[in-house]
Amino acid sequence: MAMCVEDGISSFPDHILFHILSFLPIKEAVRTSFISTKWRYLFASISTIKFDGYLMRGLTDRNVDSFKNFVDRLLKFPDQVSLDCFRLNDIVSWNDKDHNFDVSGWICAALCRGVKEIDLDLKNLGDTLPALLFTCHSLVTLKLDAVGSEIKVPSDVCLGNLKTLQLRNSVLFGDSIHRLISNCHVLEDLAFIECGFDNISEVNIQSPSLKRLVLEFDVTEGRYFNFVVVINAPNLVYFQYHAAVAKSYTLSTMKSLEKADISIYQFDSIDCETSATHLIQGICNVWSLSLTIDEVIFRTSRLPIFHNLIEFKYLGVGFNGRETWLVEFLHCVPNLKTLTLNFPSLGRCGNSMEGFTYESSFLFVISPQGD
Repeated sequence: MAMCVEDGISSFPDHILFHILSFLPIKEAVRTSFISTKWRYLFASISTIKFDGYLMRGLTDRNVDSFKNFVDRLLKFPDQVSLDCFRLNDIVSWNDKDHNFDVSGWICAALCRGVKEIDLDLKNLGDTLPALLFTCHSLVTLKLDAVGSEIKVPSDVCLGNLKTLQLRNSVLFGDSIHRLISNCHVLEDLAFIECGFDNISEVNIQSPSLKRLVLEFDVTEGRYFNFVVVINAPNLVYFQYHAAVAKSYTLSTMKSLEKADISIYQFDSIDCETSATHLIQGICNVWSLSLTIDEVIFRTSRLPIFHNLIEFKYLGVGFNGRETWLVEFLHCVPNLKTLTLNFPSLGRCGNSMEGFTYESSFLFVISPQGD
């Protein structure tokens, strides 16, 4: 006699099944509707919705309307659970004029469902973002990759629960940075990666709640770096700055700073020595410092004592006169325990040095590396 065996997963409560489905690509989640009548509409209540270029494969003009209707129902169907994450990740397909997807409407639908995380990587993103995005109180994480387009920050921006903000490949104008950050009252993690600025005299970051800050500025034209960097983040724990030297720096005391990663290079139109020195002065409480420079652009005579610094990693293109500067710098770090010098190959000499360790007992370990 044939036995009817029910799978163990189907007996789980619905909220557990929703959680399981949230780990699947949306296309696979929909396919589970064929398992049984219980599974038929479960996918419509998943809390994580991620669309990428994978979904576009096999999509033709004949079924594109069906796909649009499916997404509309998935996002806008009444009585659905709140969303944990909504992600659109594809540089070309979603915003092209051939398909005419209602991306802005999809974003609004996710916001209306109380979404906590939005991650968008789209071409012409700046023209797609709805104003509602900047006044959504449910958002905790916002990641935008605008692929070179402008991010327009409305005057009434207010993201009261946002803790993580990441802007990549974006262009910002005027006082939009200060307006955006000053209205994120619990912000903890902020990153500007490969971003450019126009019509701006000051990058002003004021946030008492901020713990992690990453600044990687894109320099396509000299005018983008003719600005002042102002940072007032007294509770900052991690600071990364990869860019050309700005016009000047004003950094408040960072008493909680544990780790800093500084990679700067010289820009001809700016007094690099003075500006770069101000940058380093502002992080004097750091415990661990990684420094990459292309020239000796710090005035050691004006550097403070780094009482907390116990780990220092220096990356540069050989010594080339930097050994004097390095020795002078080491006089400013009385409690240093580990010094690591990393250099690329020095050309015809075939010499490179890696793993040069300085300990408080003045024990040096040098590990030469051949060609």
